[in-house]
Amino acid sequence: MKASDYIVSFLINKNITDVFGYPGGMVTHLMDSFDKFSSSITAHTTYHEQAAAFAACGYAQASGKVGVAYATSGPGATNLVTGIANAYFDSIPTIFITGQVNTYEQKGDLRVRQKGFQEMDVVKIVEPITKYAVKIENAESLSFELEKAYNIAISGRKGPVLLDIPMNIQRADIDVSKSHIDKEESRFEIADEVTIQKYVRLIQEFLSTAKRPLIIAGKGIYASDEVHSFRKLIRKLGIPVVSSMIAVDCLGTEDLNYYGFIGAYGHRYANFAVTKSDLIITIGTRLDSRQTGNNKDSFGVNAKLIRVDIDTCEFDNKIKENEIQLHCDLKELLCCLLNSNFQLPLPSYTNWLKECRYLKENLKNIDMEEGNKVVTKLSEILDNDIILTTDVGQNQVWIAQSFCFKNGQKVLFSGGHGAMGYSLPAAIGAYFGSRKKVISFNGDGGIQMNIQELNFIATTQIPIKIVIFNNSSLGMIRHFQEMYFESNYMQTKAEKGYNVPDFKKIAEAYGIRTYVVSSKEDMTFLKDVMQDNYPAFIIVEMSDNTYVYPKLAYNKPIYDQEPLMDRQLLKHLEEFEI
Repeated sequence: MKASDYIVSFLINKNITDVFGYPGGMVTHLMDSFDKFSSSITAHTTYHEQAAAFAACGYAQASGKVGVAYATSGPGATNLVTGIANAYFDSIPTIFITGQVNTYEQKGDLRVRQKGFQEMDVVKIVEPITKYAVKIENAESLSFELEKAYNIAISGRKGPVLLDIPMNIQRADIDVSKSHIDKEESRFEIADEVTIQKYVRLIQEFLSTAKRPLIIAGKGIYASDEVHSFRKLIRKLGIPVVSSMIAVDCLGTEDLNYYGFIGAYGHRYANFAVTKSDLIITIGTRLDSRQTGNNKDSFGVNAKLIRVDIDTCEFDNKIKENEIQLHCDLKELLCCLLNSNFQLPLPSYTNWLKECRYLKENLKNIDMEEGNKVVTKLSEILDNDIILTTDVGQNQVWIAQSFCFKNGQKVLFSGGHGAMGYSLPAAIGAYFGSRKKVISFNGDGGIQMNIQELNFIATTQIPIKIVIFNNSSLGMIRHFQEMYFESNYMQTKAEKGYNVPDFKKIAEAYGIRTYVVSSKEDMTFLKDVMQDNYPAFIIVEMSDNTYVYPKLAYNKPIYDQEPLMDRQLLKHLEEFEI
């Protein structure tokens, strides 16, 4: 069998229906093979390799399958790197395939910088941001390496792998019957059943004595494919939940157990709940400095901390010296907790839930900026069964803070890597991974990073609605400049080097219908647009002085964000209890 045909057949056998890439000389055999099998798998042509990588991430996040992107050698491969890093930091299972020059054209041990045209050692570049990266040295090892890479991508803490395949190996004939495939190659050391039972008893014991327990939910719940089990568990325990920013859709916004997301830009009431809690259980979240604040001593100061994570490396970043670290697969732990009869009687947390609701009622409207109000209006007119993507910057935080999520709605972020330009190509991948309507939220800065993908949307007519919050500035950085650089708007506003095009003309040039609205307008007229099955481009014109509040200052406790709340209210909430 031709090697490139085998690669495509392998992906089809793994139930992968859509892949993303850009043509190049060193992947022409792979491209031809995708065309041979086009009735079973579709290779989508994005207009930049970075967009292909982000689309693969979106596909994986929306479908739960492995996302795939490919590119040619040299600049094609390096253009994938930002997307590979995004998949690594957000634990997204992805396979990246790069073409490489023929083995006989490679420099090998020669001291020259480069021998073959567009030759480059992409494996060494991506090793720190992949779970596994390898250059295929001979055709006989291809089937083994494909299976190994796939298993590594989906096992343990999921993430990206890369296969660099020289052109002459892609076109070689291979005898699949003689290939050695070792499915045990990527086994991940994880807690056994006895250990899981021990963990469950430990959690029960702590819950039985806690008066103010709290769960911090992370995106690892989605990575484990156990969001439904998580929601069932919360119903069973009746415990308040807060989340990381990228897990704001773990429960519905109005769910009686959900009290917002924590951190530097988090809801004040969520951060307050953490401070008042006496037991914090983190599930699938790494507690980075954006969540805890720089002063870790002030995080959950009154609470015992239990951390659940599949990756023991995350425990190296200790939050409390006496924290309890549970290394296990969340899928196994949630299953065991759900099936447990809880031999120890658990107290009622009714008063604690009332206290959390009191915090929410007193703090939820303090920071309603222009962007927050727009997001709230838009969330009222969107269907339940949709997927959102956001870019990075103010638009991302406004969505996390003020979109009213309903169960069934899902939001995809570029979390740990925080890559501008993510939303639009990720929306493309999310559509093909789910076949649902997708709303792509963007700022005027981020959209320009991958604006060429409007061509893809216009050509395919897939039902993606692109929303741009246009404040004609890089709002988040502009705010930093106001705070720390005496309002020197270097490269963030038009008069200092940053500019915004006429987005309406650009969208119309691609043939996408366009709407321009003021942030102060009633947006109900967009309801029909949002619900139909065609793409649309919606520009929300905003003032250039937009802000994201609340915002945590350096070394401050997370519940005391800026602008500082009334000191009497702060003292009252600190002391209030039911």
